[in-house]
Order: sequence, then C-alpha cells, then structure tokens
Amino acid sequence: MGRSGSTLIERLLGELPGFCSVGETVHLWRRGLVEDERCGCGRPFSECGFWTDVGKEAFGGWSRLDAGRVARLKGGVDRTRFLPLLLNGAYEGPLASRCERYTELYHRLYSAVSLVSGARVVVDASKHASLAACLRRRYGARMRLLHVVRDPRAVAHAWAKRVARPDASPGSGEPEMARYSAGRAAAQWMAQNACLDALARRGTPTLRVRYEDFVADPGGEFARISEFAGYTGDPPDMAEGRVELSEGHAVSGNPMRFTTGRIGVRADHGWREAMPSWRRHLVAAATTPLRGRYGY
Repeated sequence: MGRSGSTLIERLLGELPGFCSVGETVHLWRRGLVEDERCGCGRPFSECGFWTDVGKEAFGGWSRLDAGRVARLKGGVDRTRFLPLLLNGAYEGPLASRCERYTELYHRLYSAVSLVSGARVVVDASKHASLAACLRRRYGARMRLLHVVRDPRAVAHAWAKRVARPDASPGSGEPEMARYSAGRAAAQWMAQNACLDALARRGTPTLRVRYEDFVADPGGEFARISEFAGYTGDPPDMAEGRVELSEGHAVSGNPMRFTTGRIGVRADHGWREAMPSWRRHLVAAATTPLRGRYGY
C-alpha cells in the first residue's frame, strides 16, 4: 500500500545495471497522457525524451492512443471489486477479454521501456493489487512481486498528512496527494495486503519486505531484494546508511522521485508521538487480523 516506503526501494532498484524503474504506471494513462504532469526528470510528460521514445516504440506515438478508451478499459478490470474473479478464475468471458486487452497495453509499454532504456528488468511501483492480478495472467512466474509492508498505524498517519504534489499540472485539480481517514486507511491496508498474500499463495513469486526492517538494515535488506529481482552483481554502496540516486523517469508516485544525489536512509517513526491515541487504537483494532501475520 502507498506510504509504506516503497519509493526509495524502487529508486534503488532503478540504479542497478540492467534495471529501469518507471514509477507507478497505473497512473500514466491519466496523469501522463491527459494531465501532462511532470516526469521524475522534471519535464512535463509530453516533453520528456525518454517517454516520447517509449510512446513511439510502444504505440507509434502517444497520440495514437485514445486516453478515454484506456480509462474505460482500466475501470472495467483494474478495480478491487474484480479481484475475486481475477484471482479465482474467469479465464473466459467479458472480464477475461478486457484483461487481455488491458495487459496488452502494459506488455507493449514494458517492452518499449526495455528497448529504449536497454534494461532487462522493468520496475513498476504501481500499488494496485488488481493490476498485479491482471499482469499475473499474462506473465505468470516472469512477474516478481515485491510486497512492501509497514505498520498500519504509521501508514494511516502518513495518509492523513497534507502533502503537496510538485508534479501536478495547473489544471489537474489535485494540488495535494490524496488523504484518507483512519478507517479508510485501515480498510485499504487490510484489503491490499490480503490480496497480495492471495497472489503469493497462487504461485506468484513474492518477496515480502517490512519497512521497519529495511530502514534498520538497508544494505542487508536491499541485497535480499536485488537477489530476488534477479540481480547477480554487487549491491550498491550503502555505507553509513547513505545511498546515491541519479535522475530518473518515474511517471507518478511520491514526490521523493524527484530527489537526486546522496541521501540518508532514516526511519520515520514520528507517528508514535504525533498520531492521536484514538486514531492509533482505531487502526490497531481494525487491522488486528493481519497485523500479527506481519509481526506488528
């Protein structure tokens, strides 16, 4: 689920030779094509050379895609409500047909990213369990799922904060990142994590990483992550908990995707003091069925 610290892990994977991180492509169709928001390189999507080349390779140019049609197709398959069918069958019929057409867009997108970047591994930081379920049908075990979890109380606290979106275009109507109530954050945390667990039980190669373990030992945890992702070289230098980030082309996600240079990996446990006790207890009670599974 978002606000779990996955952006830094995604960025680090993108630094590995042969890897390319692209942000949350589930939002590309609207925030990139329609609203022309800024890429991680700082340029509007339409002016980014990387994404211009990807669009040409994938679709003969982004103008060849009907963004409204893509949005309708997405709404007809990439929704939490469809997860039971996506996970448990429906290999024929309208939903299966929509899933085939929807994942064909991603297949063409990923193939073009690989060609333009020269990477053999594409890192997509999309958080939708429903998208993962769709892509599992096309790729099977070729898709590897990195399941990042964080204490649900910390997640709920993060979703309650007001955070400006520096990538937002003037007419987007979303100058700030989305905010959730404590109850909604808890419900989403339960639903998304339960569905990702279900994908793992159905054979999707999955590695679970706890945010708290990663910030406590970034070098050790990232070595485990990169090995799972198929990297066989030396992991990046994380001496004294600091890492180097270069400019990237993430299309959507946490504002941290604009950060470059050497940064420190530090735990954020501010929720323990700042989160009102009633909210903390509400989230704890609502997430009891899964918290223990992840060690919280």
